[in-house]
Amino acid sequence: MAETLKSVRGMNDLLPPESAKWHYFENRCRELFSRYGYQEVRTPILESTELFSRGIGEATDIVEKEMFTFPDKSERSMTMRPEGTASCVRAYIQHSMHRKEPVTRWFYSGPMFRYERMQTGRYRQFYQIGVEAYGVAEATVEAEQIAMLHELYSSVGITNLEVLINSVGNSEDRGRYRDALVGYITPFKDELCGDCQRRLETNPLRILDCKVKTCKARMNDAPSILNSLGEESTKHFGEAQSALTSMGVPFTVDARMVRGLDYYTGTVFEIVASTKSLGTQSTIVAGGRYDGLVESLGGPSVPAVGFALGVERAILSLTGDSEEYRSAPDVFIVAHGEGTSPIKLALGAELRGAGLYVELEHRVTSMKSQFKRADKLGSHFVVVIGEAEVESGVVKLKNMQQRSEEEVRLAEVQRVLSERCGE
Repeated sequence: MAETLKSVRGMNDLLPPESAKWHYFENRCRELFSRYGYQEVRTPILESTELFSRGIGEATDIVEKEMFTFPDKSERSMTMRPEGTASCVRAYIQHSMHRKEPVTRWFYSGPMFRYERMQTGRYRQFYQIGVEAYGVAEATVEAEQIAMLHELYSSVGITNLEVLINSVGNSEDRGRYRDALVGYITPFKDELCGDCQRRLETNPLRILDCKVKTCKARMNDAPSILNSLGEESTKHFGEAQSALTSMGVPFTVDARMVRGLDYYTGTVFEIVASTKSLGTQSTIVAGGRYDGLVESLGGPSVPAVGFALGVERAILSLTGDSEEYRSAPDVFIVAHGEGTSPIKLALGAELRGAGLYVELEHRVTSMKSQFKRADKLGSHFVVVIGEAEVESGVVKLKNMQQRSEEEVRLAEVQRVLSERCGE
């Protein structure tokens, strides 16, 4: 007997009714982002490895440890995208968007791939929804994105939100801070984990993001990057905070937050939520400025800012059972007896053509069984067609919520149901 085939570890199937929860959240994102002027972009899942090594940074955990990378048939190194920003920047440059419009606002959604340790809400194929804005240097745009996210999560019932913001400054600021941080860490570098000892040479700021308890404890007294910011970066960060205050978004400055990707400059942010499904507190979205990324990948000098949210973690945070998110049929057609099948099929097509969600039974089953299924699906109405209804041209229409029944001529069913379902 052949071994049963299963999905690859860390890459999961999404089945109904759970998919209804996803549709709800994804549709909410699309509707909200569109109101803020963002349009959808779709990029390939497979990209040149060089895009991510140059864009994300050679010294990041993603590039060093987590990417799904392989040679194609022409021996070119290819990578399944581990995040969305680098691909969007590549598309922005390739299609010369800066020549077509001064400001470009995009959003994207889709699967990403990282070979990382799995935990609640984190998988090796995972889904992100992200936003990218190109061409705006003013701090108000990142504040607006944060406000948009705060509105998104609040609107879907995810509460206990905390907005954390920081600034990682420009290259000169980070150079000063790097020297201060290395000076602080060097005396006890042997006490750090192996990864952080290596990061001390390649990317010291990443040590602030380490989750190992001993490293976190040692970094509690590390110097603040805010003390290394120059006048320009300090002014920009102050403007971002003022804009958030103007929009009524509460926030906390977290000077230890640096984000895990090398391309960030200036303002960075995270939103954390306290939910039972994710543990005591968990990051549900993160982003920031990356004003040098477009130019570093061969494009013009264009300021940019964006974020990415994990869809799995958002879904885990939504309240209610998946069944509550599934759409119920407007009408279920119950038919049994000689001559009912053609009428059932014709009526179903007519009602669907009028924009109604219609369910009907194709199998030969009893009327009792069909009513039971209609009830389980939560159908608002049931049309009953039997042999008597075929002869008279009059069907029974049952309102399943009110438990009422009336007779309606077959030719009038579509009009009556369209009026009732539109109420």
